Amino acid sequence: MPGTKLNNGAIVFVSPDVEQTVAYYQDIFGFKAVTHYENEDKFAALYRDRVEIIAVQAKKGEVTSNTARYGAGYDAYLAPEDTAGVDILYEELKQKGADIFKEPAVTTYGSYEFVVKDIDGRLIGIGSTKENGTFFKGINIKQQ
Repeated sequence: MPGTKLNNGAIVFVSPDVEQTVAYYQDIFGFKAVTHYENEDKFAALYRDRVEIIAVQAKKGEVTSNTARYGAGYDAYLAPEDTAGVDILYEELKQKGADIFKEPAVTTYGSYEFVVKDIDGRLIGIGSTKENGTFFKGINIKQQ
């Protein structure tokens, strides 16, 4: 199918306290923030390596995780370059006091991952494929 390639994606987190969420992702995950707190819609853009998270101040409703709301699913998934990166990031986050929800392990779908619960209760999966070139068993992803 002809067309353009997507260059980037961003995770959007609605937050009960955007400044607190931003501080957490800076302190625990090592993101750098560009804040826009003076806007009517208070938000910040967080960056680490090739990952972008947009944290937006909630104006109404309760902020809950996908698992709390729907009974399934992470709220975001971060992928280090390889399985060694999973262990490196695990140690980094553990040393910084992250709430480790699940320890590193190989999943039934072929990913080596762990899960962190963030300051707002979101579950962040962090993993990499155990077999080179395979994301989930039976699906091959080729980089172009």
